[in-house]
Amino acid sequence: MAIIITDECINCDACISECPNNAIYEPDQAWAYADETALKGIVKLPSGGEVDADAENDPISDEFYFIVPEKCTECKGFHDEPQCASVCPVDCCVPDTNHVETEDALLNKKAWLHGE
Repeated sequence: MAIIITDECINCDACISECPNNAIYEPDQAWAYADETALKGIVKLPSGGEVDADAENDPISDEFYFIVPEKCTECKGFHDEPQCASVCPVDCCVPDTNHVETEDALLNKKAWLHGE
């Protein structure tokens, strides 16, 4: 499953540089699939359908740092544990029960994001 940042976030930004998928954004920041990934132009989503990877999407939160679930792989294929959770001083990076995925799905998402 993806990781979510709860409203206990103190906006310290410790997590943002730790994310290997650039899935973490500042409050009120637009995001794109292409942001620091191998994705460009129209791409097929792992879940099906197509999306413009370069298109800016609305922020998920305007108050706290947020994680884009479609880009979060729980650091599978990079680290043994989610790095955002390991550096968070207030333990607000927790599993997102609304986005449950298998390890294989997370590894496939990693490969998709990084053109592997």
